[in-house]
Parts: sequence; C-alpha cells; structure tokens
Amino acid sequence: MHCDEMGRPAILVLGENSLATAERIRSALGEADIYGLETRVARADIPFSDFGDTLRDLYEAGRTIVAICAAGIVIRALARLLDNKRAEPPVLVVAEDGSAVVPLLGGLAGVNDLARQIAAAFNVAPAITTTGELRFGVNLLHPPAGYTLLNPEAGKTFISDLLAGEKVRLVGDAPWLAGTKLPFDPGGRLTITVTTENREPEADELLYLAPARGARRGRLAVVGLGPGDPILMAPAVRQELQRADDILGYETYVRMAGPFRPDQVRHMTDNREEMQRARHAFALAATGRSVAMVSSGDPGIFAMAAAVLEALDESDDPAWHEVELVILPGISAAMAAAARIGAPLGHDFCILSLSDNLKPWATIEERLDHAARADFAMAFYNPISRARPWQLGQALDIVRRHRAPQTPVVLGRDVGRPGEKVSATSLGELTPEQVDMRTVVIIGSSTTRRFNRKDGGEWVYTPRWYGEGRPKS
Repeated sequence: MHCDEMGRPAILVLGENSLATAERIRSALGEADIYGLETRVARADIPFSDFGDTLRDLYEAGRTIVAICAAGIVIRALARLLDNKRAEPPVLVVAEDGSAVVPLLGGLAGVNDLARQIAAAFNVAPAITTTGELRFGVNLLHPPAGYTLLNPEAGKTFISDLLAGEKVRLVGDAPWLAGTKLPFDPGGRLTITVTTENREPEADELLYLAPARGARRGRLAVVGLGPGDPILMAPAVRQELQRADDILGYETYVRMAGPFRPDQVRHMTDNREEMQRARHAFALAATGRSVAMVSSGDPGIFAMAAAVLEALDESDDPAWHEVELVILPGISAAMAAAARIGAPLGHDFCILSLSDNLKPWATIEERLDHAARADFAMAFYNPISRARPWQLGQALDIVRRHRAPQTPVVLGRDVGRPGEKVSATSLGELTPEQVDMRTVVIIGSSTTRRFNRKDGGEWVYTPRWYGEGRPKS
C-alpha cells in the first residue's frame, strides 16, 4: 500500500519514550506527521491536548492513523464512529518498543498491508487476524492500485463461501492473485472477474474493473470546501483532497483547501475562467490522474459542478466520458449564515444570485418579483460589487413592494473565516452600504421572527407552520 492512498499518515505519541519508535515508523512509510501529547512530548510535529478528540478528528478526515499506545484506548475513543466499514481509514496500534503491530480498522483500505510494512521495520510479525487473508494469502477486498472492486458489499459472503470450501474460477487477467492459496477451479461456483467493462456484477461474483489502455482510470472529484472553517469541511471532501494528484480552482479556494503534499500539483486560475478550468480538469483526469476541482461552499450552488458537467456534455472525447466523475457537497454560505443566527430558512426559501454576468438583469428583476410575491424567504448571493453598486438597491425596492419594513434580514459576512460577522436587521433599515461582495443577504418571509438572546445577540427563525397550518397548542 502506498501511504498516500488515504492521505499523509498520522502517528500519535503519548510520551517521549515513543518518539524513537515513531521516527522509525515514519522512515518505513516514507512520510508521516508525528502528533504528540503537548504535556508530555516536546519534539512532535503537531502538538495536541486531547487524545480522543484528536483521534476522532483524524479518523473522520480519512487519515491513516498509527497510535503508539494500548489498543483499548483507541477502541474506546473511536467506538461511536464505527458505523460504516467501507468508509474506514487504516487504523493501527504499535507497542512502544515496536514489538507488536496490530491492525484494528480499515481492512478495505489496506490496513494489513500497512501493518506488514511497519512490522518489517521492526523485524516482527504483524498481528493480522483476518481469516480469509491468512488462509488464502490475499485481501480480495483491497485490490492493487488501478483496479476497482465494483461490488465490495458482496465480499463478506463471497469470502465466507470460500472459507466453507467453495471453489472459484478466474475470468480475465489478475496477476496479483498468482501465487495465492485461493482454491481455483474452472468449474467453481464462485467467480472472480477482471474486466474493463463497467457492468453490473452477477450473483456469486466479485467484479474488478481493470485500467483501460494500459493506465489507471482517471478520477475527477468536484468538491465543496464549505464556508472556510476546516471543521465545517466534509470528511469525504478532505479525503478526496488527500488522494488527488492535481488540485484545480480559483486561487483563493485552492489555498483554502491546503495544506498539500509536495507531490500534489496546484493549478490556480482567475475566478472567471470556469469553462477553461473544467476542460483542463478533464484533460488531466483522462490521462489517468486523480483530480480535485474545488469550490467554496457547495459546488452545485453557483459553482463549479455545473461548469464541469457542461464541459462533459459538450465533449465528444471518449476519454473524458470514461473519467470517474464524482461530486461531493459542501455547506453553502446561506446554510452557514442561517445556522449561526438560528433558522431563517426554516420554511420554503429560494437562493438568487444578483450578478448579471451570466444572465440579464431583467431576468433577475422578474425572478425577484415572483419570489417576493410567493412569500419565500430569500438568500442573495453576489449581492453587490464595485462594478454594479446599484443592483442591490433596486433588488430591495422590488422586495419592499411585497414585504413589510419589519421583515427580519440576516447579513452573514465571511462566515467560517477569521473576519466572520453575522447580524440581524430589518428590511426597512437595510441599506446597500451595509453589504459587500463577501456578504450573503437573507430576507425573511412574512412569518420570520426575531427575538433577543441572553448574550445580547439575536435569534432569527422562520416557523415551519404557515398561515392556517400553525399547530394547535
């Protein structure tokens, strides 16, 4: 297993006596970050104060974890997170002197291969207890790089049948299975198939997708970073960023997505070059590279997902259409601002961009009028800029035809970033001077309410009932 498959490994150390072992593990893996308990370890790369919280954060971020401590500590710390076996990163524990290497989690992510790699550095045998792997000398659920098991959910039953004595026939070329102890038989009831055809697996079959044209299949992941705070980034997004060979996006967002490994290539462009950026991403992925396209917030809301799909829709290049394309959501600016102040989007709402770069201003005015008439709560993106300082004022004039002056308004600026500011005002009091391009404006519906918090701030919410639908007390 290459250590970058699940991101840069994290080695957790609880005392100075474990540092020599940690450094030996790092040498065996090629690269890793050493995390040290700040009250006991002075020479760690990254200090931490709470072992359980740090361990859980690393696990949810998809990082490979090597903890130099007792297995029970790790098990208790991660127990409440263990609900999806197929999403587990590798987790191992190592004795302080390196005499024991125990893989705990991440069988589908190659944890046993990692255990062998670490154990070899200490000239010991890893404590591998996976029955199928011990019996047959191979982990069928973790094929080599470039191959993809299309039906991992069938693996448990398949391996159980093998252990019970069933024979297996091989269809296709699987060089990594040569020399294993699998019970191959041309007449076997079970089938292992290796193919370049992406199809539905059959019963009693493990189906592996092999690289096409002599190279691994490329991957393009369009990911949402969220509003800016790393703790609000989805773990699946962080995992994609860690696996990527290339990261593309507007310079501000690419920098926000870091830190990166030295071998990862960053392609930073102007924010207006969306289609060129999307085509560049497919060109890279079509060569077999793993590519991450980054957006702030959610990539499907006024961001790069639509541009990527448009580029693919317009292309007749078969290599582009063979790229594995995934889109991973993020927390949008409107959702983040709403959560900071309560629930102003608690009932029906709409999101509108006030930028007329890609649509006529007349269309924006028409949509504003309809949304205001329909009494939606509204979130405005791109509300104002130096090039169009007049548009927000005109938008507010349209809304005020249908909405009372006391209608609550939420202003969320740089939510999730160091300069964050979220405040409440009213539609009658709101002026364009209170807003800039980095502010999301949320205008409530006729039922939206405000009330004071004990800390001096305000809560804003839109009840889930409407009109005659209010629940009876």
